[in-house]
Amino acid sequence: MVVETDRDASLTRQQLRAIHKAALAITSELSLSRVLETITVTARELVNARYAALGVPGPHGRLEQFITDGITEEERRAMAHPPEGKGLLGYILRTQETIRLDNLHESPYSVGFIENHPWMVNFLGVPIVARGEVLGSLYLCDKQDGTLFTAGDEVLIETLASYAAVAIENARLYQQVRRLAVLEERERIGMDLHDGIIQSIYAVGLTLEHSALLLEDDPEAASHRLRYAIDALNQTIRDIRNYIMDLRPQRMKVHDLGESLRQLVHEFRANTLVEIKLKVEPGIEEVLDEGTSTALFHIAQEALANAAKHAAASELKVIVERLERDVRLQVCDDGVGFDPDQIDRLLGHGLANMTLRAQAVGGQLEVESRPMQGTTIRALFPFKREQILS
Repeated sequence: MVVETDRDASLTRQQLRAIHKAALAITSELSLSRVLETITVTARELVNARYAALGVPGPHGRLEQFITDGITEEERRAMAHPPEGKGLLGYILRTQETIRLDNLHESPYSVGFIENHPWMVNFLGVPIVARGEVLGSLYLCDKQDGTLFTAGDEVLIETLASYAAVAIENARLYQQVRRLAVLEERERIGMDLHDGIIQSIYAVGLTLEHSALLLEDDPEAASHRLRYAIDALNQTIRDIRNYIMDLRPQRMKVHDLGESLRQLVHEFRANTLVEIKLKVEPGIEEVLDEGTSTALFHIAQEALANAAKHAAASELKVIVERLERDVRLQVCDDGVGFDPDQIDRLLGHGLANMTLRAQAVGGQLEVESRPMQGTTIRALFPFKREQILS
């Protein structure tokens, strides 16, 4: 066993900077799968390990997920199956203890490797725990420079595990919120379709039946009813298009923000016959990453969908401009407006979606409105990191 000094077991300034950078990386992710991958890669890099893995237990204590870094795809495919947590890996999950070994094969808890598993000797295992619950465990094997894992490495990975627990819980909570939002949105759309579009189509059907009865006795009245039915069908088509506008952008990424906004405005004008003006300051794409551009586009789309449903406006403006350290989106209409105290009732899921999208990329959103004085949706988005540092 290697003899270590107090300095070996403490974090150096360089290591503190590394763990701070790692914490920012893992806590900025909202996708659970991306969080787990980022934690695994970060752990391997922090201690210069050749191999790293993150095991996530299932309801019965066995490993349900096993994320690796350092193992090639060919090596992964050659293994009979992923580790299940029967030996040393499972022991860490059960006991919530950190284990550091110069030779993992000498551990009484080791049960050997599965078939075609890469050979490993040195081992460092650290549980990821939040409020007494084991969320997973980090496993590191074999440092790339051939040295053994130290007490300092142990402290470093334990510190990372603390941040990892926060990041995993945050990602799980976000996943649950999004799942709930999807379920609620499906229910809302179903109700809107039933109460709005389906009822409108049913009404058109009644109008056509009435027109058929009038054809022989009162052709002029029948013609009038037919024109009414055509107008009603055209309105229903516009309503359906608005639903399509409302849903489709959630399945796309924005690569050219200016062009995407121009297409959105064109569709809005064609579907609503409302005058709309667009102003996008040149060079916006250069200061926003793809995720932030996509969020900005979605918020603009959501704001226009709300305006089409509620504003009764004659003119709208969509403005995207660059500020000192942010990009600002404004969607303004001259419609009926509303009392801000009634904002949740009037905008419902639309406002919640816009707020979540802004917050997910580090932005913020505010709504300004007064009865009969229009509405302004305003959102701020931070520059991408390299722009801030330059």
